[in-house]
Amino acid sequence: MWARELAVSAPGKVILHGEHAVVLGKVALAVALDLRTFLRLRPGAEGRLSVCLPGVGVRRSWDTPGLRALRGRITGKGWGEAAVRGSRTEQLDALREFAGIAAGASAPDSLATLAFLYMCLAISAKDVPSLDIVVWSELPTGAGLGSSAAYAVCLAAALLMVCGAISCPLQEGESTARWTEEELTLINSWAFRGEQVIHGNPSGVDNAVGTWGGALRYQAGKITPLKRVPTLRILLTNTKVPRSTKVLVAGVKEKILKFPAIMNPVLDSIDAISQECQSVLEAMPANPSPEHYPVLEEFFDINQHHLNVLGVGHPSLDRLCQVTASHSLHSKLTGAGGGGCGITLLPPDTSPLAVEAAKQDLCACGFECWETKIGAPGVTLHCCSSLSARVLHALAQS
Repeated sequence: MWARELAVSAPGKVILHGEHAVVLGKVALAVALDLRTFLRLRPGAEGRLSVCLPGVGVRRSWDTPGLRALRGRITGKGWGEAAVRGSRTEQLDALREFAGIAAGASAPDSLATLAFLYMCLAISAKDVPSLDIVVWSELPTGAGLGSSAAYAVCLAAALLMVCGAISCPLQEGESTARWTEEELTLINSWAFRGEQVIHGNPSGVDNAVGTWGGALRYQAGKITPLKRVPTLRILLTNTKVPRSTKVLVAGVKEKILKFPAIMNPVLDSIDAISQECQSVLEAMPANPSPEHYPVLEEFFDINQHHLNVLGVGHPSLDRLCQVTASHSLHSKLTGAGGGGCGITLLPPDTSPLAVEAAKQDLCACGFECWETKIGAPGVTLHCCSSLSARVLHALAQS
Protein backbone atom coordinates (compact mmCIF):
# COMPACT_ATOMS: atom_id res chain seq x y z
CA MET A 1 0.00 0.00 0.00
CA TRP A 2 1.54 3.32 -1.10
CA ALA A 3 1.41 5.77 1.82
CA ARG A 4 3.21 8.98 0.75
CA GLU A 5 2.15 12.07 -1.15
CA LEU A 6 4.88 13.03 -3.61
CA ALA A 7 5.27 14.74 -6.97
CA VAL A 8 7.28 13.84 -10.06
CA SER A 9 8.19 16.28 -12.84
CA ALA A 10 9.77 15.93 -16.28
CA PRO A 11 10.78 18.58 -18.83
CA GLY A 12 9.59 19.17 -22.37
CA LYS A 13 12.04 19.45 -25.23
CA VAL A 14 12.97 21.56 -28.21
CA ILE A 15 15.17 20.72 -31.18
CA LEU A 16 18.07 23.17 -31.15
CA HIS A 17 19.47 22.15 -34.56
CA GLY A 18 18.98 19.34 -37.06
CA GLU A 19 15.25 19.46 -37.85
CA HIS A 20 14.39 17.48 -41.01
CA ALA A 21 18.05 16.65 -41.71
CA VAL A 22 17.84 14.11 -38.86
CA VAL A 23 15.33 12.05 -40.89
CA LEU A 24 18.09 11.59 -43.47
CA GLY A 25 20.74 10.37 -41.03
CA LYS A 26 22.21 13.73 -40.00
CA VAL A 27 22.89 14.89 -36.41
CA ALA A 28 20.19 16.64 -34.38
CA LEU A 29 20.55 18.28 -30.97
CA ALA A 30 17.57 18.05 -28.63
CA VAL A 31 17.55 20.03 -25.37
CA ALA A 32 15.39 19.91 -22.24
CA LEU A 33 13.03 22.82 -21.84
CA ASP A 34 12.33 24.22 -18.38
CA LEU A 35 8.60 24.00 -18.92
CA ARG A 36 7.59 20.88 -17.05
CA THR A 37 4.87 18.32 -16.58
CA PHE A 38 3.99 17.59 -12.92
CA LEU A 39 2.42 14.43 -11.55
CA ARG A 40 1.03 14.37 -8.01
CA LEU A 41 0.86 10.91 -6.51
CA ARG A 42 -1.01 10.07 -3.33
CA PRO A 43 -2.77 7.11 -1.72
CA GLY A 44 -6.24 6.61 -3.19
CA ALA A 45 -9.44 5.24 -1.73
CA GLU A 46 -9.02 1.53 -1.04
CA GLY A 47 -9.70 -0.44 -4.21
CA ARG A 48 -9.75 2.59 -6.55
CA LEU A 49 -7.27 3.84 -9.15
CA SER A 50 -8.04 7.42 -10.22
CA VAL A 51 -6.45 9.72 -12.79
CA CYS A 52 -7.12 13.37 -13.56
CA LEU A 53 -5.56 15.08 -16.60
CA PRO A 54 -7.10 18.57 -16.70
CA GLY A 55 -5.10 19.63 -19.76
CA VAL A 56 -6.93 17.11 -21.96
CA GLY A 57 -10.18 16.88 -19.98
CA VAL A 58 -9.72 13.41 -18.46
CA ARG A 59 -11.12 12.44 -15.06
CA ARG A 60 -11.44 8.66 -14.72
CA SER A 61 -11.61 6.15 -11.88
CA TRP A 62 -11.63 2.35 -11.92
CA ASP A 63 -11.94 -0.32 -9.24
CA THR A 64 -8.70 -2.24 -8.83
CA PRO A 65 -10.34 -5.73 -8.76
CA GLY A 66 -11.77 -4.98 -12.22
CA LEU A 67 -8.34 -3.90 -13.47
CA ARG A 68 -6.74 -7.04 -11.98
CA ALA A 69 -9.31 -9.21 -13.76
CA LEU A 70 -8.65 -7.37 -17.02
CA ARG A 71 -4.92 -7.88 -16.69
CA GLY A 72 -5.49 -11.56 -15.94
CA ARG A 73 -7.41 -11.91 -19.21
CA ILE A 74 -4.68 -10.30 -21.31
CA THR A 75 -1.54 -11.38 -19.45
CA GLY A 76 -1.13 -14.34 -21.77
CA LYS A 77 -0.57 -11.88 -24.58
CA GLY A 78 2.69 -10.77 -22.89
CA TRP A 79 3.68 -7.42 -21.38
CA GLY A 80 7.36 -7.77 -22.23
CA GLU A 81 9.35 -6.80 -25.31
CA ALA A 82 7.40 -9.33 -27.39
CA ALA A 83 4.28 -7.30 -26.64
CA VAL A 84 5.90 -4.26 -28.21
CA ARG A 85 6.61 -6.25 -31.38
CA GLY A 86 3.27 -7.95 -31.94
CA SER A 87 0.71 -8.94 -29.35
CA ARG A 88 0.51 -5.45 -27.85
CA THR A 89 -2.12 -4.56 -30.45
CA GLU A 90 -4.49 -7.12 -28.89
CA GLN A 91 -3.78 -5.75 -25.41
CA LEU A 92 -4.53 -2.20 -26.52
CA ASP A 93 -7.77 -3.33 -28.19
CA ALA A 94 -8.83 -4.95 -24.89
CA LEU A 95 -7.90 -1.80 -22.95
CA ARG A 96 -9.84 0.38 -25.40
CA GLU A 97 -12.92 -1.78 -25.01
CA PHE A 98 -12.58 -1.70 -21.20
CA ALA A 99 -12.25 2.10 -21.13
CA GLY A 100 -14.94 2.74 -23.74
CA ILE A 101 -12.48 4.24 -26.24
CA ALA A 102 -13.53 3.86 -29.88
CA ALA A 103 -11.19 1.93 -32.18
CA GLY A 104 -8.95 4.35 -34.04
CA ALA A 105 -9.69 7.24 -31.63
CA SER A 106 -6.70 9.58 -31.77
CA ALA A 107 -7.83 12.55 -29.65
CA PRO A 108 -5.38 13.46 -26.85
CA ASP A 109 -7.81 12.42 -24.08
CA SER A 110 -8.25 8.93 -25.59
CA LEU A 111 -4.52 8.35 -26.15
CA ALA A 112 -3.57 9.68 -22.69
CA THR A 113 -6.13 7.39 -21.02
CA LEU A 114 -4.98 4.39 -23.07
CA ALA A 115 -1.30 5.02 -22.22
CA PHE A 116 -2.22 5.39 -18.54
CA LEU A 117 -4.05 2.05 -18.41
CA TYR A 118 -1.37 0.26 -20.41
CA MET A 119 1.46 1.50 -18.19
CA CYS A 120 -0.45 0.86 -14.94
CA LEU A 121 -1.21 -2.76 -15.83
CA ALA A 122 2.15 -3.49 -17.43
CA ILE A 123 4.32 -1.97 -14.67
CA SER A 124 2.32 -3.14 -11.61
CA ALA A 125 2.99 -6.80 -12.29
CA LYS A 126 1.93 -8.09 -8.84
CA ASP A 127 -1.00 -5.92 -7.87
CA VAL A 128 -2.83 -2.85 -9.14
CA PRO A 129 -2.23 -0.13 -6.53
CA SER A 130 -4.94 2.12 -5.06
CA LEU A 131 -3.71 5.53 -6.15
CA ASP A 132 -4.92 9.02 -6.89
CA ILE A 133 -2.87 10.56 -9.73
CA VAL A 134 -3.16 14.10 -11.08
CA VAL A 135 -1.02 15.30 -14.01
CA TRP A 136 -0.77 18.98 -14.97
CA SER A 137 1.58 20.51 -17.51
CA GLU A 138 3.11 23.87 -18.33
CA LEU A 139 3.58 22.52 -21.88
CA PRO A 140 0.99 23.09 -24.60
CA THR A 141 -0.11 19.86 -26.30
CA GLY A 142 0.44 19.27 -30.01
CA ALA A 143 3.13 21.96 -30.32
CA GLY A 144 6.09 19.60 -30.84
CA LEU A 145 7.45 20.28 -27.34
CA GLY A 146 7.44 16.70 -26.05
CA SER A 147 4.34 17.01 -23.83
CA SER A 148 3.30 13.37 -24.32
CA ALA A 149 6.82 12.13 -23.52
CA ALA A 150 7.00 14.24 -20.34
CA TYR A 151 3.66 12.65 -19.34
CA ALA A 152 4.96 9.13 -20.07
CA VAL A 153 8.21 9.78 -18.16
CA CYS A 154 6.32 11.06 -15.08
CA LEU A 155 3.94 8.07 -15.18
CA ALA A 156 6.77 5.55 -15.59
CA ALA A 157 8.77 7.02 -12.68
CA ALA A 158 5.74 7.19 -10.35
CA LEU A 159 4.45 3.68 -11.13
CA LEU A 160 7.89 2.03 -10.99
CA MET A 161 8.47 3.69 -7.60
CA VAL A 162 5.08 2.61 -6.21
CA CYS A 163 5.73 -0.98 -7.33
CA GLY A 164 9.23 -1.05 -5.82
CA ALA A 165 11.03 -1.52 -9.16
CA ILE A 166 13.00 1.67 -8.42
CA SER A 167 13.77 3.36 -5.11
CA CYS A 168 12.08 6.36 -3.52
CA PRO A 169 15.25 8.51 -3.28
CA LEU A 170 13.67 11.46 -1.44
CA GLN A 171 14.93 11.55 2.15
CA GLU A 172 13.14 13.27 5.04
CA GLY A 173 13.79 17.02 4.88
CA GLU A 174 14.87 17.03 1.19
CA SER A 175 12.89 19.04 -1.37
CA THR A 176 14.00 17.16 -4.51
CA ALA A 177 15.87 14.00 -5.46
CA ARG A 178 16.86 12.10 -8.61
CA TRP A 179 17.24 8.42 -9.38
CA THR A 180 20.41 6.47 -10.18
CA GLU A 181 21.59 6.01 -13.77
CA GLU A 182 20.36 2.41 -13.76
CA GLU A 183 16.93 3.50 -12.50
CA LEU A 184 16.74 6.30 -15.08
CA THR A 185 17.42 3.74 -17.82
CA LEU A 186 14.44 1.68 -16.60
CA ILE A 187 12.21 4.79 -16.40
CA ASN A 188 13.23 5.71 -19.94
CA SER A 189 12.46 2.24 -21.34
CA TRP A 190 8.94 2.28 -19.88
CA ALA A 191 8.35 5.88 -20.96
CA PHE A 192 9.28 4.83 -24.51
CA ARG A 193 6.59 2.13 -24.37
CA GLY A 194 4.09 4.74 -23.24
CA GLU A 195 5.15 6.93 -26.18
CA GLN A 196 4.62 3.96 -28.51
CA VAL A 197 1.02 3.67 -27.31
CA ILE A 198 0.49 7.37 -28.08
CA HIS A 199 2.57 7.83 -31.25
CA GLY A 200 3.05 4.34 -32.70
CA ASN A 201 6.65 4.71 -33.87
CA PRO A 202 8.45 7.45 -31.90
CA SER A 203 12.20 8.08 -32.23
CA GLY A 204 12.83 7.83 -28.48
CA VAL A 205 14.40 11.29 -28.36
CA ASP A 206 11.57 13.03 -26.49
CA ASN A 207 11.37 10.49 -23.65
CA ALA A 208 15.20 10.38 -23.37
CA VAL A 209 15.32 14.18 -22.97
CA GLY A 210 12.48 13.99 -20.42
CA THR A 211 14.39 11.33 -18.46
CA TRP A 212 17.95 12.69 -18.50
CA GLY A 213 17.41 16.39 -19.20
CA GLY A 214 20.30 18.53 -20.45
CA ALA A 215 20.96 17.97 -24.15
CA LEU A 216 21.16 14.90 -26.37
CA ARG A 217 22.73 14.21 -29.74
CA TYR A 218 20.61 12.01 -31.99
CA GLN A 219 21.82 10.37 -35.19
CA ALA A 220 20.44 7.36 -37.04
CA GLY A 221 18.71 5.97 -33.95
CA LYS A 222 21.67 6.48 -31.61
CA ILE A 223 21.07 8.78 -28.62
CA THR A 224 24.11 10.24 -26.82
CA PRO A 225 23.82 12.69 -23.88
CA LEU A 226 26.12 15.71 -24.21
CA LYS A 227 28.89 15.76 -21.61
CA ARG A 228 28.22 19.30 -20.40
CA VAL A 229 25.30 21.55 -21.09
CA PRO A 230 25.08 25.22 -20.10
CA THR A 231 21.73 26.64 -19.04
CA LEU A 232 20.65 29.11 -21.71
CA ARG A 233 17.77 31.58 -21.41
CA ILE A 234 15.34 31.61 -24.31
CA LEU A 235 11.99 32.93 -25.41
CA LEU A 236 9.77 30.13 -26.66
CA THR A 237 7.05 31.34 -29.01
CA ASN A 238 4.08 29.33 -30.27
CA THR A 239 2.76 30.86 -33.49
CA LYS A 240 -0.39 28.73 -32.99
CA VAL A 241 -0.32 27.95 -36.72
CA PRO A 242 -1.26 24.25 -37.04
CA ARG A 243 0.86 22.07 -39.30
CA SER A 244 1.26 18.46 -40.37
CA THR A 245 4.73 17.07 -39.65
CA LYS A 246 4.04 14.24 -42.10
CA VAL A 247 3.24 16.66 -44.97
CA LEU A 248 6.30 18.83 -44.20
CA VAL A 249 8.66 15.82 -44.07
CA ALA A 250 7.24 14.57 -47.40
CA GLY A 251 7.75 18.03 -48.94
CA VAL A 252 11.43 18.08 -47.92
CA LYS A 253 11.94 14.59 -49.34
CA GLU A 254 10.34 15.61 -52.65
CA LYS A 255 12.59 18.68 -52.92
CA ILE A 256 15.72 16.59 -52.26
CA LEU A 257 14.71 14.06 -54.95
CA LYS A 258 14.04 16.89 -57.41
CA PHE A 259 17.23 18.89 -56.75
CA PRO A 260 19.75 16.53 -55.08
CA ALA A 261 22.86 18.50 -56.11
CA ILE A 262 21.37 21.66 -54.54
CA MET A 263 19.65 20.21 -51.45
CA ASN A 264 22.19 17.65 -50.22
CA PRO A 265 24.82 20.35 -49.46
CA VAL A 266 22.13 22.19 -47.44
CA LEU A 267 21.56 19.03 -45.36
CA ASP A 268 25.34 18.64 -44.92
CA SER A 269 25.53 22.24 -43.71
CA ILE A 270 22.71 21.67 -41.18
CA ASP A 271 24.61 18.58 -39.99
CA ALA A 272 27.78 20.68 -39.59
CA ILE A 273 25.86 23.32 -37.59
CA SER A 274 24.60 20.61 -35.19
CA GLN A 275 28.12 19.23 -34.71
CA GLU A 276 29.75 22.66 -34.32
CA CYS A 277 27.04 23.70 -31.87
CA GLN A 278 27.66 20.54 -29.82
CA SER A 279 31.37 21.43 -29.57
CA VAL A 280 30.57 25.01 -28.54
CA LEU A 281 28.02 23.94 -25.89
CA GLU A 282 30.38 21.36 -24.37
CA ALA A 283 33.13 23.99 -24.11
CA MET A 284 30.90 26.64 -22.51
CA PRO A 285 30.74 27.22 -18.74
CA ALA A 286 27.56 26.31 -16.84
CA ASN A 287 26.46 29.97 -16.72
CA PRO A 288 27.79 31.51 -19.95
CA SER A 289 28.66 35.20 -20.22
CA PRO A 290 27.61 37.44 -23.16
CA GLU A 291 30.75 36.80 -25.26
CA HIS A 292 29.76 33.14 -25.65
CA TYR A 293 26.55 33.99 -27.48
CA PRO A 294 27.48 35.54 -30.89
CA VAL A 295 28.50 32.19 -32.39
CA LEU A 296 25.27 30.53 -31.15
CA GLU A 297 23.29 33.44 -32.64
CA GLU A 298 25.04 32.97 -36.00
CA PHE A 299 24.18 29.26 -35.95
CA PHE A 300 20.52 30.22 -35.38
CA ASP A 301 20.54 32.69 -38.30
CA ILE A 302 22.25 30.32 -40.76
CA ASN A 303 20.07 27.35 -39.82
CA GLN A 304 16.86 29.37 -40.11
CA HIS A 305 17.84 30.29 -43.69
CA HIS A 306 18.58 26.62 -44.45
CA LEU A 307 15.18 25.55 -43.10
CA ASN A 308 13.51 28.12 -45.35
CA VAL A 309 15.46 26.67 -48.30
CA LEU A 310 14.13 23.21 -47.36
CA GLY A 311 10.62 24.65 -47.64
CA VAL A 312 9.54 24.34 -43.99
CA GLY A 313 9.37 28.04 -43.21
CA HIS A 314 6.12 29.97 -42.84
CA PRO A 315 5.12 33.66 -42.89
CA SER A 316 4.34 33.42 -39.15
CA LEU A 317 7.91 32.24 -38.47
CA ASP A 318 9.35 34.98 -40.71
CA ARG A 319 7.33 37.48 -38.68
CA LEU A 320 8.65 35.99 -35.41
CA CYS A 321 12.24 36.37 -36.65
CA GLN A 322 11.62 39.94 -37.84
CA VAL A 323 10.02 41.00 -34.55
CA THR A 324 12.84 39.60 -32.42
CA ALA A 325 15.50 40.98 -34.80
CA SER A 326 14.03 44.45 -34.22
CA HIS A 327 15.06 43.95 -30.57
CA SER A 328 18.55 42.67 -31.61
CA LEU A 329 17.60 39.08 -30.78
CA HIS A 330 18.13 35.96 -32.92
CA SER A 331 15.48 33.28 -33.55
CA LYS A 332 14.84 30.09 -35.48
CA LEU A 333 11.99 27.64 -35.86
CA THR A 334 12.11 24.49 -33.74
CA GLY A 335 10.54 21.19 -34.75
CA ALA A 336 8.69 20.54 -37.97
CA GLY A 337 8.24 24.17 -39.04
CA GLY A 338 5.34 25.31 -41.24
CA GLY A 339 4.11 27.28 -38.22
CA GLY A 340 4.42 25.71 -34.77
CA CYS A 341 7.11 27.07 -32.45
CA GLY A 342 10.24 29.19 -32.61
CA ILE A 343 13.04 29.81 -30.10
CA THR A 344 14.91 33.06 -29.42
CA LEU A 345 18.24 33.26 -27.58
CA LEU A 346 18.38 35.69 -24.64
CA PRO A 347 22.00 36.57 -23.84
CA PRO A 348 22.59 37.44 -20.16
CA ASP A 349 23.12 41.13 -20.97
CA THR A 350 19.67 41.43 -22.61
CA SER A 351 17.79 44.04 -20.60
CA PRO A 352 14.50 43.00 -18.94
CA LEU A 353 12.85 45.92 -20.79
CA ALA A 354 14.00 44.53 -24.17
CA VAL A 355 12.69 41.06 -23.30
CA GLU A 356 9.36 42.49 -22.19
CA ALA A 357 9.08 44.64 -25.33
CA ALA A 358 9.84 41.62 -27.55
CA LYS A 359 7.23 39.53 -25.72
CA GLN A 360 4.61 42.27 -26.11
CA ASP A 361 5.32 42.61 -29.83
CA LEU A 362 5.12 38.83 -30.32
CA CYS A 363 1.84 38.60 -28.40
CA ALA A 364 0.50 41.46 -30.54
CA CYS A 365 1.01 39.13 -33.55
CA GLY A 366 -1.36 36.65 -31.89
CA PHE A 367 1.48 34.40 -30.69
CA GLU A 368 1.92 32.84 -27.24
CA CYS A 369 5.22 33.45 -25.49
CA TRP A 370 7.17 31.98 -22.55
CA GLU A 371 10.49 33.10 -21.07
CA THR A 372 12.23 29.90 -20.02
CA LYS A 373 15.55 28.01 -20.09
CA ILE A 374 17.07 25.12 -22.02
CA GLY A 375 19.42 22.55 -20.50
CA ALA A 376 16.95 21.83 -17.65
CA PRO A 377 17.23 18.76 -15.37
CA GLY A 378 15.44 15.54 -16.30
CA VAL A 379 12.85 13.59 -14.33
CA THR A 380 12.84 14.69 -10.69
CA LEU A 381 11.07 13.61 -7.50
CA HIS A 382 9.68 16.43 -5.35
CA CYS A 383 8.34 16.90 -1.85
CA CYS A 384 4.92 18.46 -2.63
CA SER A 385 5.43 21.34 -0.20
CA SER A 386 8.51 22.43 -2.20
CA LEU A 387 6.52 23.02 -5.41
CA SER A 388 5.68 26.57 -6.45
CA ALA A 389 2.33 28.03 -5.40
CA ARG A 390 1.28 28.10 -9.07
CA VAL A 391 1.93 24.37 -9.57
CA LEU A 392 0.31 23.43 -6.25
CA HIS A 393 -2.76 25.50 -7.14
CA ALA A 394 -3.03 23.83 -10.57
CA LEU A 395 -2.76 20.34 -9.05
CA ALA A 396 -5.23 21.17 -6.28
CA GLN A 397 -7.81 22.55 -8.74
CA SER A 398 -7.83 19.25 -10.61
